[in-house]
Amino acid sequence: MSTSPITEAAPLSLCAREPHVPADRLVAEMVPPPRFDSVRFETYVPDPNQPSQSEAVKVLGSFAAGLGGAHATGSGRRKWFARKPAAPAAPRGVYLDGGYGVGKTHLLASLWHATPAEPALKAFGTFVELTNLVGALGFQQTVRTLSGHRLLCIDEFELDDPGDTVLVSSLLGKLVEQGVALAATSNTLPGKLGEGRFAAVDFLREIQGLSAHFRPLRIDGEDYRHRGLPEAPAPYSDEQVTKAAYATEGAALDDFPGLLGHLSRVHPSRYGAMTDGVKAVCLTDVQPVPDQSTALRLVVLADRLYDREVPVLASGVPFDLLFSEEMLNGGYRKKYFRAISRLTALARDAKGLVEQ
Repeated sequence: MSTSPITEAAPLSLCAREPHVPADRLVAEMVPPPRFDSVRFETYVPDPNQPSQSEAVKVLGSFAAGLGGAHATGSGRRKWFARKPAAPAAPRGVYLDGGYGVGKTHLLASLWHATPAEPALKAFGTFVELTNLVGALGFQQTVRTLSGHRLLCIDEFELDDPGDTVLVSSLLGKLVEQGVALAATSNTLPGKLGEGRFAAVDFLREIQGLSAHFRPLRIDGEDYRHRGLPEAPAPYSDEQVTKAAYATEGAALDDFPGLLGHLSRVHPSRYGAMTDGVKAVCLTDVQPVPDQSTALRLVVLADRLYDREVPVLASGVPFDLLFSEEMLNGGYRKKYFRAISRLTALARDAKGLVEQ
């Protein structure tokens, strides 16, 4: 069997990257990430044992179709002589309520794609990306930028950050006044993170005055990333990871402790840009994360890698040992389990990088 040649060029390094992300890029990138660029309601595979999943597809399809009416002019601004829209009789927002790995992001992105509006008139982003946009543009400019949109989709609404929750709730209130439809998923609140527990009550309470605009849509099920799939591969040796990095065009090779230190010097809003052009991430000496601040930064990086379908090849400890028992039982438990789930999926994708 022939072997892959070692490329002459050294691998890339995430640690060598400290990108600057201009505000206009933050706006332009408010679309479903590459992993969800081609998803549609038709590509969602409901678990036959969970009827709520099939029901969610039907409800969201109807919701998207209902957004076809023009509430704004083609320029994205309300008509000059139109009255301020009254509170709609039916909810103009939907909240996808379910545990991690039941396909909420798939459905949220499918809703974005199915909504009959030009891409420039609908926006999709995570809660963190939305708060970064407010930080870059300012509150009033963000309102003006998004107020002509038909739909705003927010993935992973951060209920565990009271300050940002109030900020985004205020923003959404302004957008609702302009007739923007809303859709959201969220994490759960600290102390409410039991397995299988849902967040609808917490979400609607935290957004307070906006709750009347949301219809909770419960989606039951288990983590699809592990449904009927083989176990994630065991970590490889440093030598295997390094060899694969040199043999894979566009791969990045970094020492895991060094990467964690680098993440502390780069704002999380730039983690996506930090992975631009990276085809695979190869990590040596993966170790348990030392503290919660570092762990939360790693969660953001894992999300950006997962969104961009970047496989992760690693040596050291398995990904399910990244976070301590204290972390996994604490207030950010759901985030850590999501990161483990996503990194495990990316590790599975990376198996082909190592010669068998």
